[in-house]
Amino acid sequence: MIELLIRNAGHILTMDDTRRELSNADVLIRDGEIAAIGQGLVTTGETLDAAGCVVTPGLVNTHHHLFQTLTRAVPGGQDALLFGWLKTLYPIWARFTPDHMFVSAQVGLAELALSGCTLSSDHLYLYPNGTSIDDTIYAAAEIGMRFHPTRGAMSIGESNGGLPPDHLVETEAAILEDCVRVIDRFHDTAASSMCRVGVAPCSPFSVSRDLMRDAAILSRDKAVMLHTHLAENDQDIAYSLETFGCRPGQYVQDLEWVGSDVWLAHCVKLDQSEIDLFAATRTGVAHCPCSNCRLGSGIAPVRAMRDRGVPVGIGVDGSASNDAGNLIAEARQAMLLQRVANGADAMSAREALELATRGGADILGRPECGRIAVGARADIAIWDVSGIESAGSWDPAALLLAGPTTVRDLLVEGRRVVRDRQICTIDLPALIARQNKLAQALK
Repeated sequence: MIELLIRNAGHILTMDDTRRELSNADVLIRDGEIAAIGQGLVTTGETLDAAGCVVTPGLVNTHHHLFQTLTRAVPGGQDALLFGWLKTLYPIWARFTPDHMFVSAQVGLAELALSGCTLSSDHLYLYPNGTSIDDTIYAAAEIGMRFHPTRGAMSIGESNGGLPPDHLVETEAAILEDCVRVIDRFHDTAASSMCRVGVAPCSPFSVSRDLMRDAAILSRDKAVMLHTHLAENDQDIAYSLETFGCRPGQYVQDLEWVGSDVWLAHCVKLDQSEIDLFAATRTGVAHCPCSNCRLGSGIAPVRAMRDRGVPVGIGVDGSASNDAGNLIAEARQAMLLQRVANGADAMSAREALELATRGGADILGRPECGRIAVGARADIAIWDVSGIESAGSWDPAALLLAGPTTVRDLLVEGRRVVRDRQICTIDLPALIARQNKLAQALK
């Protein structure tokens, strides 16, 4: 039995079912699980002092493309809309090797961990030069992050009316076969699971209707989740209307891509009928505010989604369209954009933090994560609010208004991933040097 006691936390934002907030309290962790919460707790194991700190559940990232950390701020794509941006980046990504995939995934996950993230999804949808989703799974295991990779795919190239170049697409039979392989090899359904796998055709403009339907059948047969991009910008809507004769919401409904086992990235351009559909079916949405700003896609109707009952989480999206991977900063941006669109009272700091914790965990089918509660997994972020970012704050727990964007300590399954603001599971400076060398060689 391994115990760790987080002692005397200045403030604990539990994000439990009653949204309790505790002052000067302790959290006892036993064998990766939260065993007790209260004051005056004791342990025979390690003690971690959290005086002067705010303690939150680990944040949950619901949408990412980790391979893109190697292509930040690429000239020619810096000021492009989505489709033009993709066309600029596809030729570069086509040169990636397994080493590129592994290193970029580790850099992206380390960046997320430093921003308080304990559980991240990933959407890898291209596989050049012998690369595989396995490269990212091994990267996450070394970092010590809880991981939800999705086996993405593109099957319609330019010659058949799709957006990606032909040499980056796969046959649909090969895609489905590899989905089965990855699920059988890596998907773990245990509550303590460090890796669950999803099925994720890239987007309606890069795969066929048949592949979308077959992916849904496969995912239900294997009891895994479904993920794709949807309604990201005006071009996306126009493509759907012209190609499928309907809006994106109708398209996914016709293909049985709605339900609590589905979450969709972006959804910037949903109309009211689509919001109602996703609310009724409990279809999740991964909101990626910074990427939506960077690509000029617009402001997703998160307030309307939340009010109607659509499950919403936060995603950083790819680091080539963000170009960062700071999840606490992403939650702040989500809050600010809803205020820009709907008024200063449209979203509180605590509601935005809820989206980034239990909101994301619920969307990924992990109700044992994203909250500090007895029986939940011990995924916990400790934020030191004694520094300049919080100086003068009357409410240190309002982290998204005045607080640090780097954690002091981060626990995943009760194990340290960040200690005193430093990644402690890998040699990060050496990894960064390796990443920069790979990026330079791609120019």
